Amino acid sequence: MAIILNGVDASVAIRSEMSAEVAQFVAKGHRPPHLVAILVGTDGGSMTYVGAKKKACDEIGFTGTVLHFEDTITEDFLLSEIDRINNDSNIDGLIVQLPLPKHISEEKVTEAILPSKDVDGFHDINMGRLAKGSHGVKPATPFGITLLLKHYGIEIAGKHAVVLGRSNIVGRPMSMLLSAAADYGNATVTLCHSRTQNLKEYTLQADILVVALGKPGFVTADMVKPGAVVVDVGTTRVDDASKKAGWKLMGDVDYPAIEPIASAITPVPKGVGPMTITGLMMNTLVVYKEKFGS
Repeated sequence: MAIILNGVDASVAIRSEMSAEVAQFVAKGHRPPHLVAILVGTDGGSMTYVGAKKKACDEIGFTGTVLHFEDTITEDFLLSEIDRINNDSNIDGLIVQLPLPKHISEEKVTEAILPSKDVDGFHDINMGRLAKGSHGVKPATPFGITLLLKHYGIEIAGKHAVVLGRSNIVGRPMSMLLSAAADYGNATVTLCHSRTQNLKEYTLQADILVVALGKPGFVTADMVKPGAVVVDVGTTRVDDASKKAGWKLMGDVDYPAIEPIASAITPVPKGVGPMTITGLMMNTLVVYKEKFGS
């Protein structure tokens, strides 16, 4: 029977440790870490995500500020707000919740955030540092996955990790983290994608299989090596008449079929999702400690 890599339980434990660290800094007379989230519009998913981030700030002892603007704001207005926050020394981290309205360039907004305040880890400079293996912030979802694996004592060094999906948000940075010369890495990594031929040949070699495709149930039991660690990043709404909402969240792997043969597996939901927010909080603490010392 597989170990269930529960992101909720791991987040509670990791955030408790972070809270103790923050309390020590505050006891020395420092202000708490300050994270600002900008939300544009009323997208239901975005509002839920930002609310969860604010809740995490409150739990850990951060100051969490949400700036909520109408979706009619101009790109120039949003960029001016980002510039204001960039120049506020009492703010450690800034995230702009995506997606943005079509008249606002997500790339321009992402690059406008100071790399030192980019706790999502998406700025080109931070992605370049990640590629070099430098210390600093890391994209929140891949970082959260490494924290989850560490929490459950999953050995990564020397293992063959196969990552399905090459997005700049998950797949590509995940491959870099797992291969990095660091305590969360030292794996041999194969990065697969939509053009990969004979995909099953690669997935069957995986000691650690990370799936981030956005295709519900794509990975079936015959694609997974017995004893593999399976990390499912997918969260897609699929119709389900048996649910009150009329839908359920489904991951990229066939969980009922794979759980009996894996050594460890993440559920959907309550797997990677909570760890993304925990990774974001850890990034904020990292940039805060760079100001006030470790």
